[in-house]
Amino acid sequence: MKKVISSVMKSVIPTKATEKSKKQIAELALQLVKKETEKFSEIIDLEFGGSFAKGTWLSKDADVDIFVRFKKSTSEEKFEKISKKIGFDSLKKYSPYVRYSEHPYVEAKIKDTKINVVPFYDVKIGEWKSAADRSTFHTKFMSKSLTPKMQNEVRILKAFLKSNGIYGAEIAKQGFSGYVSEVLVLHFGSFENIIKSISKIEENQVIGKTTKKFDTSLTIIDPVDSNRNLAAAISNENIGKFILVCRAFKENPNLRFFKEESPKISKKYWENLLSIKFSFKVRSPDIIWGQIKRATSSLSTQLEIAGFTVLRSRAYTDQQKDAYLFFFLGTTKIPDVYAKTGPEVFREGSSKSFISKNLSTAELIWVGNNKKIISLEKRKHVDAVKFMTEFLRNNLQTGIPKGLQTDFKRGFKISVGEKGLSKSIKEVASELISTDGTLLHFN
Repeated sequence: MKKVISSVMKSVIPTKATEKSKKQIAELALQLVKKETEKFSEIIDLEFGGSFAKGTWLSKDADVDIFVRFKKSTSEEKFEKISKKIGFDSLKKYSPYVRYSEHPYVEAKIKDTKINVVPFYDVKIGEWKSAADRSTFHTKFMSKSLTPKMQNEVRILKAFLKSNGIYGAEIAKQGFSGYVSEVLVLHFGSFENIIKSISKIEENQVIGKTTKKFDTSLTIIDPVDSNRNLAAAISNENIGKFILVCRAFKENPNLRFFKEESPKISKKYWENLLSIKFSFKVRSPDIIWGQIKRATSSLSTQLEIAGFTVLRSRAYTDQQKDAYLFFFLGTTKIPDVYAKTGPEVFREGSSKSFISKNLSTAELIWVGNNKKIISLEKRKHVDAVKFMTEFLRNNLQTGIPKGLQTDFKRGFKISVGEKGLSKSIKEVASELISTDGTLLHFN
């Protein structure tokens, strides 16, 4: 394992030339932003944040975060308005645009580097007014706590997470953030220790110190805020993948784990894939991703209620105008009857009530060997496409988040299989009918 880690270490540490170039871009952006901040009395100062400030950035993929400190007394309205103006005016040469976390922030690209201008309030620890308020404390804490060797261990962990498709805090990914990577290295000491510890981790294990109880399969405590569980933002799917890939790497360490594995597609299951496509009015990526994920979860429930088996589901958007909801079903056509199990005959009141309610409408009704009363019911829908079409036409308020209802009213398209899907959309959809690339490491 040490030999593999040593080899990866050489590739993740930025060269002197890359470091110099990144610093020049960062300094240019800082000066541009600083010039604009001087126009506003609400602003105290500004500073670098994120992986660039902490020395944990990857040479091929490093954003530069510039945090703008606002007086605590600044109203939320001014906080948003002024920060957006500073971001747009300072980076106007670089086609800036708005991104959203809890509050909007401005992003632009200088050469190959994303620049984020992020507002935050000048508050004490624990007196948070915005989501970004913790970030500068994170920067100070990690800059002081991580040794140069640990900074490089973080880089290895990030490369490992990226290669296995589980890196990134954005809602589209719900993976491991850069800060979580730093917290794990600080807690376990090295990448090797993380692999060994996560390989044998137990359910509900707590990493870090807290007096609070959290209801997640894994808990990772923020060392700056012991009441915050960083793992709450990571999906169970990604936590599961992380555990499995750590076990696989421990058993057979090699460089393959630092290269993306293509999933193994089972093409025979294309006809089990139900797709819903619709167009939406442009909004922030974080908002649209949240909406389509909620819609996918809600419609999965409705399909199950109607008698269809949803094996897997996924949402996707190009973040421009089109969104897709995908459902991998046991089958898209189901029998026209199903057995509904009632109470045991010994429960006099309930059994009488069940018989009375179902006797006139059921196809058949009988007592089963399990002593329960069973009725054979006719289904209203046996075809998933017809069911979903009717449901979306008549029950938008039940199955679709309010923010998407207007988009759906303008039209949607439901289909089965790969026909009509573009090459890039087929790649996304095919993930649902594939053996996860992470699991292929066990071969």
